Amino acid sequence: MIKITKDFINKISETAKSSPRRRTNYNFHKDYGERVQRMLNAAEPGTYIRPHKHESPDKVEVFLVLNGSAAVIEFDDNGNVTDHMILDHEKGDFAVEIPPRVWHTFVCLRTETVLYEAKEGPYSESSDKNFASWAPAEGSPDADEFNKKILKKIGVTV
Repeated sequence: MIKITKDFINKISETAKSSPRRRTNYNFHKDYGERVQRMLNAAEPGTYIRPHKHESPDKVEVFLVLNGSAAVIEFDDNGNVTDHMILDHEKGDFAVEIPPRVWHTFVCLRTETVLYEAKEGPYSESSDKNFASWAPAEGSPDADEFNKKILKKIGVTV
């Protein structure tokens, strides 16, 4: 039995806080060949996840908020926001499911945010994500500004 407790969430949040990327994953799957990939994504404000989609092979992705808050955003092929949801464990807005072939990202809104993620496997670094050409690469000086613009478009102020 895998047990996700407040202590476990606190521990992974501390790891994310000290990470240069301001986030970390904790994988529950034993290897990348498993048919279902399950993990915790601990994130801090200021992290950047480049918008991407899962295709070839197509994969459904699910995010459930266990702690904190994050905006999950979907885009069209030109980078226009098409849908979003603010996941917030305190407000009871708990989860989203992203269909295959849909551009998406999430932006962390509160410290110690932890999302449970599940998506179809197997995982292959070379084919798991197709990154959006209209979004800055991770580590780019434009990444923070990109997140701010997205949040402004969906009416979120941080």
